[in-house]
Amino acid sequence: MTSRGARAGTEADGFDVEEALALVQENPGPAHRGHGGPGPHAPQHHDTSRHDDTHRHQDSPGHDGARHGRAEERHRAAPWPEARATAERAARAAARAARRAPVSAPLDHALGLTLAAPLAALTDLPSFDTSAMDGWAVAGPGPWTVRDEGVLAGHAQPARLTDGEAAGVATGARVPPDTTAVLRTEHGRTDDRGRLHPTRGVVHGQDIRPRGQECRTGDQLLAVGTLTTPAVLGLAAAAGYDTLTVVPRPRVDVLVLGDELLTAGLPHDGLIRDALGPMLPPWLRALGAEVRAVRRIGDDAEALHRAVTTSEADLVVTTGGTAAGPVDHVHPILRRAGAELLVDGVRVRPGHPMLLARLKDDQHLVGLPGNPLAAVSGLLTLAEPLLRTLAARPALEPYPVPLRDAVQGHPYDTRLVPVVLRGDAAVPLHYNGPAMLRGIAAADALAVVPPGGARSGEEAELLDLPWAAGGIGVCFT
Repeated sequence: MTSRGARAGTEADGFDVEEALALVQENPGPAHRGHGGPGPHAPQHHDTSRHDDTHRHQDSPGHDGARHGRAEERHRAAPWPEARATAERAARAAARAARRAPVSAPLDHALGLTLAAPLAALTDLPSFDTSAMDGWAVAGPGPWTVRDEGVLAGHAQPARLTDGEAAGVATGARVPPDTTAVLRTEHGRTDDRGRLHPTRGVVHGQDIRPRGQECRTGDQLLAVGTLTTPAVLGLAAAAGYDTLTVVPRPRVDVLVLGDELLTAGLPHDGLIRDALGPMLPPWLRALGAEVRAVRRIGDDAEALHRAVTTSEADLVVTTGGTAAGPVDHVHPILRRAGAELLVDGVRVRPGHPMLLARLKDDQHLVGLPGNPLAAVSGLLTLAEPLLRTLAARPALEPYPVPLRDAVQGHPYDTRLVPVVLRGDAAVPLHYNGPAMLRGIAAADALAVVPPGGARSGEEAELLDLPWAAGGIGVCFT
């Protein structure tokens, strides 16, 4: 199964990667420098196991007020595609407000960042005529008299060859001036007088990499907006770079909420292990973020308010507390801080109580539900498009893949279902409830299932998981 490719074209609301880069570049840098609608949910607690996305109370005669409240909530929640587009627009506005300058990053710290300046060759590649093979550098027609001293890589320019002369040469070594060709070791033999004879025809210039074969000094190798992969770092080094001019990583603070969370050991006495504290920081780094801090706040509204209002990160991510239970403090502290709610619930399962708020012109908060898989849903729905846009990373082209098995749908909401790729089909995984990580831990992607579900063989859009698309070492930097 082939993963989708990146695109640098128009994003939602007319936004594209080049525009994001333009926003970053307005400050001088270093010189060289959605589907359907949400179902109801009841007030919930906000830890990593209790944010159930199922309905806790069924509609029944005599519950007109409850039905009315759930209808209002369904109306307020955003369709899944609209929520993602809102996050992109929010990042666009934040990039304009922040005016962050490009930064100069050493090569060993630039992996996964976006080029904010074109990569132009600082030298010819190769920078001198080199041997492409082990063998002999020869001049003129054979047979040849072989010099006693050979030519090794990394040595200064050797003495000029004269016609009828040869010198042993190693791959990558600088060939002597007036070399006609390189004769591979397996294509030559020496006679009893020590003279070298070819065992096949010799063509002028064979197995010589001429200076500038790949590029000349000043040639543009890569454009602004290129993502720095390991191959890009290798090319930059070969072209003479020690640092790259890149878009800085968006800065993220993670606030883990809940008094019931343990950081070590087995669950006991009503306490449970925190799954999101270990999971979110590397996932956010895979999305291009710099995770500045992970703070455990518990169920303390004052501590949460202080942490949010004193954060200097571009994005604050909270876990749990997004519903309306007695210790769900996210909405109240956002109101107290004067934040603007951009997304208040999304028509997606799991994860529909997620939210996106603007704290300042250049700062946002993504509130994730407390259940682990619901938090993953919120991460990919709201945090991913926001961070991708701030980092000027290209969006991935959506690609449909047929489902091997039918997937039951929600009547109103989009479902995100973990799948593995097998041949040309996506196989839905079990253990896909909002509190479960067993399915996503084995998954290659999440299938976007529209309201009403999908039949076996029906195509569904896939959201790649970063480690499945790029590898652990590439993504988590």
